[in-house]
Amino acid sequence: MIDVYAWRTSNGLRATIALAESGLPHRVIPIDVGAGAHKTPDYLDINPASQIPAIVDPDGPDGRPLVLAQSGAIVLYVCQKSGRFVPQDAAEQALAMQWAWQAGTDIGGTSAAMNQVEVVSPEKVQSHIDLFRKRFLRYFGIVEQHLQTREYLAGAISYADFILYPNYALRRNLLDPAICPALTAWAERMAARPGVIEGMRLYTEASH
Repeated sequence: MIDVYAWRTSNGLRATIALAESGLPHRVIPIDVGAGAHKTPDYLDINPASQIPAIVDPDGPDGRPLVLAQSGAIVLYVCQKSGRFVPQDAAEQALAMQWAWQAGTDIGGTSAAMNQVEVVSPEKVQSHIDLFRKRFLRYFGIVEQHLQTREYLAGAISYADFILYPNYALRRNLLDPAICPALTAWAERMAARPGVIEGMRLYTEASH
């Protein structure tokens, strides 16, 4: 049984989606970052960086326990362990890696910066907000172009799609379906998957 410590952020939801999709036995342990749960001594023993997500797999490689942080690493580890969602074709594997990193760094990093200037910063500077929103939309415009000729980021669905989806889901209000029809269709396919539905519960149940 893998324990996944997560919250309703894009990073946390990547991990819970991947685990739900993988079929590996797991337990989701909510870590309320707003309440400071990621700074408690018990959690710092798991991840000294005081960030979510993290997993504890008592049956890691070679049967030894594994503690792992960083959402991208967790998603890839889970998919590799389950033998699912990692392309076998070399070109598709490279493509999945490209889009996974773009989702995790360019898009994910910009989304995090948006949260900082829109929510965390005590001084809200509209020019800064506009800058990151414009960058965010430009990155998703690239995704839109890519998805116009395929259903998923790397051919068949892969770990790259799991890394990208929460960034879309948490900021879908900024992404006009009329401008991004291929992206919207991709998101609808993702949202209909039972594993994605299960993996998104931390977020969706809090929204109702």
